[in-house]
Amino acid sequence: MNWFSLSLQLNRFPIKKAKNALEEIKNIPETEYAAYVERKKQEIINYHLQNNSLYKDFFGSEKYSTWEEVPVMKKKDLQRPLEERFSKNFSSKNSYVGKTSGSSGHPFIFAKDRFCHALSWAEFNDRYRWYGIDLDRSVQARFYGIPLDRFGYFKERIKDRFGFRYRFPIFNLSDEKMEEFLSEFQKKSFDYINGYTSSIVRFAKFLKKKNLILKEICPQLKLCIVTSEMFFKEDKILLEETFGVPIVNEYGASELGLLAFQNPEGEWILNSETMFVEVLDDRGKELPYGQEGRIVITSLYNKAHPFIRYDIGDTGSLAENSTLKKPVLKKLLGRTNDMAVLPSGKVVPGLTFYYVTKSVIENDGQIKEFIVQQIEPGAFKVIYVSEVELAPEKKKKIEEAMEVYLEKGLDLNFEHQPTLNRSKRGKLKQFESLI
Repeated sequence: MNWFSLSLQLNRFPIKKAKNALEEIKNIPETEYAAYVERKKQEIINYHLQNNSLYKDFFGSEKYSTWEEVPVMKKKDLQRPLEERFSKNFSSKNSYVGKTSGSSGHPFIFAKDRFCHALSWAEFNDRYRWYGIDLDRSVQARFYGIPLDRFGYFKERIKDRFGFRYRFPIFNLSDEKMEEFLSEFQKKSFDYINGYTSSIVRFAKFLKKKNLILKEICPQLKLCIVTSEMFFKEDKILLEETFGVPIVNEYGASELGLLAFQNPEGEWILNSETMFVEVLDDRGKELPYGQEGRIVITSLYNKAHPFIRYDIGDTGSLAENSTLKKPVLKKLLGRTNDMAVLPSGKVVPGLTFYYVTKSVIENDGQIKEFIVQQIEPGAFKVIYVSEVELAPEKKKKIEEAMEVYLEKGLDLNFEHQPTLNRSKRGKLKQFESLI
């Protein structure tokens, strides 16, 4: 029984129609793909200009002329009651309504029309099939948070039941809890793992300490998908060693759906079927392939709510070999608001600092997790979880690495903690500026 698809159909999300539509889009030849994308761009913008008063006011004109003139939307532009943002004939009664995590600092409630939401799930199912995973049959080990209010909790549990998902709550990642996780893998036949990067990495470190390989404990395991947080090369190596299955990095957004997924050749393939992805500079001009800038996305099928030239809040670049039909995400640098400000006035991505620190303090395998906070322009705090406190010589190495990769004279403090604070959804914000 195709329980997951059936649950979507029962909730009036036309998944069969969406799967058929996706196959038709995939079969469009490369030579005709530019015409398809241009047609969908014009259709969606004209639709919202005619049917969405908020977008019409935001756009500032009644007619669409050239794509370059279309204004870039930001999350703050959408922080008003959802009822004011619906297109004509749409409401919460005939749309999918969700809420972003707020990791960008701008949380808000959003909507998708039912066909658009079904298309999102058709995309996920299509990509997962690259690795032999079927959402209707494959059993998922889910490393996610869960709402703690009664209604939200039971709603997620019901969704887990229909989605063949067993949830591993990630608010407690102690070794005792890891033992419980391990026990479930010994008892259940999971096909794949899906969840927040930091939590899965934490479990992998636990397995490495015990000298275990998860595939040997759970032979049916085929794949591990990490999502929602930054994923580093060292983490990928660790997961491959301790899980014994392919590790895939997924890039998505609650309000849009699947944005990019790694194929078996290791390419991070962007969703070109239902999204139009651009990389823009600070002035809103499109950058050539290979250059880094703001990631801006247009949802080509969402009629209930406009996401047109929508600045998702991330920075990155497209690979030089990208095409309109097969765009490849070369690099994802993280959130645009996660920037570190140095005393010299230099501004760098916060993850630059994170990379430097990570390369030093994880070599000995003692550090379970850590985050970096900027307190003042020249002052940073490294909050870490480990069995023992960092040795003075290890702290000294980090300070020296800072001078090499950033600049001299930075004030660095270390704080040893038993656990790290996560968001209500269980995400770990790995760099945070407090200034």
